[in-house]
Amino acid sequence: MTRIGNRLKNVPRKHLIAGVVLVLLILYPVINPWQPYPQGVLLLAFLLAVQATSWNIVSGYAGYISLGHSMFLGLGSYTAAIIALHTGINPLWAAPVGGVTAVIVAVGVGSIVLRTRGHAFVIITIALLLASQIVATNWKPLTNGSDGITLELPFWDNDFQNIPFYYVFLLLLVLTVLFSAWIARTKFGTGLVAIREDEGKAAAIGVNTTIFKILAYAASAFFIGIAGGVYAYFQTFLNPVGSFAILGSVLIVLSALVGGRGSLYGPVLGAFIVQFINEGATVWGGGASARVLLLGGILVLVVLFLPAGLLPTFEKAWRKRHPVATEFTNQVGALSHNTAVVRERLEPVADAASFPLLEVKGATKRFGGLTAVDHADLTVERGTITALIGPNGSGKTTLFNLITGTMTADGGEVWFDGKRVDKLQPWTRGHLGLGRTFQVTRLFKEMTVLQNVVAPLPDSHPRTIFANASSGSEAQRAKELLDIVGLGSFAPQRAGDLSYGQQKLVELAQVLMLEPKLILLDEPAGGVNPSLLGRLTEVIRELNRSGVTFLVVEHNIPLVLDLCDPVYVFARGRSIAHGPPAQIREDPVVLDAYLGDDWRPATVTSSERG
Repeated sequence: MTRIGNRLKNVPRKHLIAGVVLVLLILYPVINPWQPYPQGVLLLAFLLAVQATSWNIVSGYAGYISLGHSMFLGLGSYTAAIIALHTGINPLWAAPVGGVTAVIVAVGVGSIVLRTRGHAFVIITIALLLASQIVATNWKPLTNGSDGITLELPFWDNDFQNIPFYYVFLLLLVLTVLFSAWIARTKFGTGLVAIREDEGKAAAIGVNTTIFKILAYAASAFFIGIAGGVYAYFQTFLNPVGSFAILGSVLIVLSALVGGRGSLYGPVLGAFIVQFINEGATVWGGGASARVLLLGGILVLVVLFLPAGLLPTFEKAWRKRHPVATEFTNQVGALSHNTAVVRERLEPVADAASFPLLEVKGATKRFGGLTAVDHADLTVERGTITALIGPNGSGKTTLFNLITGTMTADGGEVWFDGKRVDKLQPWTRGHLGLGRTFQVTRLFKEMTVLQNVVAPLPDSHPRTIFANASSGSEAQRAKELLDIVGLGSFAPQRAGDLSYGQQKLVELAQVLMLEPKLILLDEPAGGVNPSLLGRLTEVIRELNRSGVTFLVVEHNIPLVLDLCDPVYVFARGRSIAHGPPAQIREDPVVLDAYLGDDWRPATVTSSERG
C-alpha cells in the first residue's frame, strides 16, 4: 500500500481526476442499466470529445485552425456504410477502414492545403467540407445520393439498448486521449507546438514543418474516421447533408475553445459542456434556431472572456498561487565537466576536413529597390570565433537569414562543410549542423524551458521524431545542456517568464541540441545583464574549445575584440575589411565607416615628445 501511495503521489493531479471520471463513466450503465436517454446523451458527448481531441492535434498543438473537420466523420461513416452495404459485414468491423480512408484523404489534401496558413487555411477547410457534401450527393452509384444509405439495425437484443454503443464510443475516447497524450510527450508533439508558436523558428531548429503538419492533419483524422463508421451504425441511416454538416465542425471547434485548445483534457471537458448545453437547447430551448443562437453566444463569450479556455485558465491561476522555486547557478567550475558531452560529439568532426566550414560567395538579397546584401563574401574557418560587425542596416542579420535559409537569396552561393546549401530548406541545414540564435530571442514562450531545449531535431529519422521528449535520453541531454548554461533548475518553468538574458542562454542551449558544427549568434550581448554576460562569454569560449565554431554579430566592440578572431566588417551589404582584431581596430576604412573617432589611435605631438 505504501508503494502504491508513493506512486500515486507522483501522478499529476489532472490524470488522477481523469481516472476517477473514467471509472464512474464505466460503471454508469451498470448502476443505471435502464436509462437509454442519458446513455444516448453521454455517448454523443463521447463522440464529440473524440472529434474535439483529434482536432486538437492539428489545431491545438500545431495551431492550424480547421473549420471542416467533421468531413472526416462523414468520410468514415460513408466508408463503413458502403462496405457494409456491398459486402454484408457488420459496420462495426468496417469502422477501422473508415479511419484509414480519413487518413488517406487527410494526407492527400493536407499536402496541398497546408501550404497555406491563417484565414486562407480556415476557408479552404470549410470549402473541403462543402465539396465532400456535393460529391456524396452527386455520386449516386456509390452513395445513393440524397436518398442516403439505410443500414440494418444492431444485431444485439433490444434489452441492451445503446449500452454497446456507449462502451464503443467510450473506448474510442480513451484511445484518442491516450494517442493525443503520447503525441504531446514526443518530440513530434513539441515540434507541433513550436510550429504554432513560431513556424519560422521551428524550421530553423530542424523541424521539418511540412512533414510535421501533414502528419498532424492525418493523425487528427484517424479516430474521427473510425468514430464515423460506428456512428453510421448507431444512426442506421446517413445522407450527405447530415454527414457533412457545417454545424458539426462548429461544435468541434467550440468544444476545444471552451475547454482549452492545446491542452490534453480541455477538449474533452469542453465537449461534455457543449453537448449538454446543445441537448438542453434542443429539448427546452425552442428548437434548432435557439440552439444555434445559444451556441453562437457561448462562442462569443469564450473568445472575449476566456480566450485560453477553462482548463488553461485554471492551470495558470494555480501556477500563480503555487510558483516553482528556481535558482540561477553560476558554477563556472562545473562548466568543463558539463561540456564534455559536447566535446565527445564534435571533436571528431572538427578534424575531418581542411576546407573552410562556411563560405559565402557573392550573396545578394534585394527588397524592391533596396539591396540589403550586395555580392557579399565571407569565410569562416573551423574552430574559430569569427565576428561580423558593422553599422545598423548594413545587412548582417539579412546575411544570417540567407545562410540559414530563413530568406532565399537572389544570387550567390552558400557552402557549408563542403556542401552547397543555399537551395536547401532551413531544417535540412539544421540537420547538417548549422544552428543560430536570433537578434530578438525567439523562444517558444508558452512552452517550458525544458520543452524549448528538447524541441530541436538534429535529424529527421522517425526514431528521433517520435522519441520521448519528457523523459529518457532526449530529456536528459536537454537537462545537461541547461546545466551548461546554468539554468538547469529552470527546466519546468514557462520560458516566457524568464528574464531576457536568461532567454538568450536558453536559446543557446536550444541550438546546442542540434549538435551544431557552426552556431550563428546574432547580438548575443544585446540587452543582457552584465552579470549574465560574463557567463555567456565563458560558455561560448568553453564550447569553442569543445569544437564548436561561432560566427558572431555584435555591437559590443570591446567584447568582440576580446572574444573573436578574425573580424569581418560589413557596410552597405558587403564586407569592407577583415582580419585580426588589432588590425581591424586601426583600419582607416573601418574607423570611417563604423568605429568612429573614439577608436582612432592618439596622435602624439612634437611638444609632447619633447
